[in-house]
Amino acid sequence: MSLQTRLMTAVIGFVSLILIIVAVITSATLGKTMEDQLDQKLSEYAHQLVRISQAVAPSSATAQNVLASSPAPPVGVLFVVSSPVTGFSGVVAKSEDGDEFAGTLDPLTGAQLAEIAVSLKDTRVATVTLTDLGSYRVMALPTSNGLIVVTGLPRDEIQNQLTQLLTVIALATIGGLILLALTTAITIRVGLRPLRAVALTATRVANQQLDRGEVTITERVPAYEADPRTETGLVGASLNKLLDHVNTSLASRQKNEERMRRFVADASHELRTPLASIRGYSELSLRALRQSDPQTERPEVIESTTSSLERIQAQSLRMTRLVEDLLLLARLDEGRELVYGTVDLTQLALEGLSDARPTAADHHWNIDVPDEPVTIVGDAGRMHQVVANLLANARTHTPAGTTVTLSVAQEGEEAVLRVHDDGPGIDPAIRDELFARFARGDSSRARQTGGTGLGLAIAKAIVEGHHGLITVTSEPGDTTFTVRIPMNPATTGDTPAEA
Repeated sequence: MSLQTRLMTAVIGFVSLILIIVAVITSATLGKTMEDQLDQKLSEYAHQLVRISQAVAPSSATAQNVLASSPAPPVGVLFVVSSPVTGFSGVVAKSEDGDEFAGTLDPLTGAQLAEIAVSLKDTRVATVTLTDLGSYRVMALPTSNGLIVVTGLPRDEIQNQLTQLLTVIALATIGGLILLALTTAITIRVGLRPLRAVALTATRVANQQLDRGEVTITERVPAYEADPRTETGLVGASLNKLLDHVNTSLASRQKNEERMRRFVADASHELRTPLASIRGYSELSLRALRQSDPQTERPEVIESTTSSLERIQAQSLRMTRLVEDLLLLARLDEGRELVYGTVDLTQLALEGLSDARPTAADHHWNIDVPDEPVTIVGDAGRMHQVVANLLANARTHTPAGTTVTLSVAQEGEEAVLRVHDDGPGIDPAIRDELFARFARGDSSRARQTGGTGLGLAIAKAIVEGHHGLITVTSEPGDTTFTVRIPMNPATTGDTPAEA
């Protein structure tokens, strides 16, 4: 059963129940009021007939004789007299030619008199259904001359009015329910239209291929069906927000896939070069050994083989460094590899600059540290690696004569380390991908530095592992790498465990 059907059934059912209850209460109240009015009118007629009956002698007291000396009663009035002398007699006024106050007095049959007597056996007022006459309200009153006078008024008018009332209520109820059903159906259909729009949008999105390739979800619930001020519109607005998040996630997934493919290609390239060198030099050494004359060419072969083995060793070391860097990045991504303790960034800066000076004597090296130590909770070895990588990056990518300044400071609850140089700056085209793995400005991959292209990526992973942030600002003559690390990781809400 659909939601619309369930809602209509519930609404119409409850309204029908309410209308039935109202009809029952209304008819009962009206019936009671009309019965009270009939009893009041009956009491007036009864006392009037008692006064008339008291003027008649019991020996001649019959219903006909009593009414003979008085005006004819209204049509429908029933009159019975019980006399110890004349017995039980009664008449009922019948209309003549439609005149309500001009008619005949028809005598009551014995069966009708018996029915009246039975109904008044234990009470003065009763309701009795008489054969051929219908329902009557009767009242018995004694007179001073020993008679018992019974007066009755018909209840047909009450029953007719109640029947008409119930008929009108039933017809009005049926018409109202039909109108309610149509109105409810239209209202619910219009009200649920945003939900149908949500369902259609969700269906179209579900039919898209989202598991591979570059995917963009353009389907959205129309704005006029996604009004957050209404309950159904809020569903559409929430679905649109969800689709925005999913679309962003899919774009991020695609970007990560492309980055992973680029990473695999870069890693393959980095590994292929030393492996090709190792294979080439090993084959050259083996060929030289096979083709040499042990008696005449031994020294030349040894020299050639030694050179080849040295190249093999160099390429093996390069490949080892690449694998170690990749392993380090993988462990940092998993939240491992950091051993926490107290780290003096001032001392690390001094040591890092001392190590960098001999490697680039053609650069100018400056340091700016405070007199008091700046200490953090972190991994001393990995933070030393961050300093070394940033200084190596400045040395590698700036020309001779560049001034490199390493500074350490405390700013609020953070320790700040900066590496500044006045070199040519960073190409804006690669600035956003500067901390990506294997990122470099030379797309041809040909470089003479001997590095793996992972230095800044490792530095970023280590800094983030310390709940810090590394950023770069660059323009010609002014490039600064800034590292911010909390003095105490507990302030970040995540206290690292000692390894």
